[in-house]
Parts: sequence; structure tokens; C-alpha cells
Amino acid sequence: MLPKLILTDIDGVWTDGGMYYNRTDDEWKKFNTYDSAGVLFAHACNISVGIITGENTEIVKRRADKLKVDYCFLGVKNKMQIVNQLISDLGISLSEVAYIGDDINDLAVLRSVGTSGVPSSAPFYMKSYGNITLSKKGGEGVFREFVEAILGEEKILSIIDNVVLANQ
Repeated sequence: MLPKLILTDIDGVWTDGGMYYNRTDDEWKKFNTYDSAGVLFAHACNISVGIITGENTEIVKRRADKLKVDYCFLGVKNKMQIVNQLISDLGISLSEVAYIGDDINDLAVLRSVGTSGVPSSAPFYMKSYGNITLSKKGGEGVFREFVEAILGEEKILSIIDNVVLANQ
């Protein structure tokens, strides 16, 4: 059964975990364009996508808006609290949620949801908390890999035929 909601951390998942600053305190994040297809694939299957991140940066909000991510929570200290609020609002259970995260602030969610994934770049001890083993590192399209693993090859090929190619 497919999840009804896919949630994701940002730093270390959509990015390589690096934080770039200059002398004027500007901040940059590098996102991998492959992850945008993960959002497209999820939406094509009527699965909502949400971001829950501890960082509070406008950059993440801009990326979420561009990709039409359904939920975006910034500056979150207790991710499980947000997850519980979302499942209550949506009338779904934790077993209908998938989550990908890479570090200790993701542990509670990874341990609680029905489907969980951890990038290959995560610390070694985090890998035991993901029930989907991912080969990509954070910042290399691992969110897309996670969504593809959830949906499976047949569903992905169907989406490409019916959604992507039909709109070209």
C-alpha cells in the first residue's frame, strides 16, 4: 500500500548537509534538480509531500514553493510534534506516512512512520533506522530515489508515460 504522505528533512537529504556563508551573512544551499521529480512522482499518485526542517531559511521556502510542496515547516525543534499534528489534521495514521531523514533529530520520526529511508551519507548508526536502503547521498537526488523505491518501477514508468510524456 502506498503512503498518503511523504515527509522529508532538507539538510543532508535534499542538500549535501553543507551550509555556505559569505562575509555579508548571505547563505546558500545547493539543491539537486533530480529531487523535483520525486515531488512530481508523488503528486502524480495523489501523495502529499511535506518538508520538516530544523533550519529556518527563506531558501527552503522558495524551493518548496517552486516545486509546489504541500507542507513546509521551518525552524522545527520537535519534528514528531509536527508529524502528529499533520496526521491528525489529515485523518491518517503513522503507518500511512513515509519519511526520509539523515541525522539524530530525525530519529523519532524514522522510528514511528510506516516507511522510512536514510541516505547513504548519513552516519553509520542512522542506517539501522531506515527500512529502505538508499544508495544515493544527500544532495545527489536521494529524495527522488526514496520516492521511486516507494512507488516501484512499474508505477514510475506509468507516470512517465501518462504524465510526463503526455505533457511534452
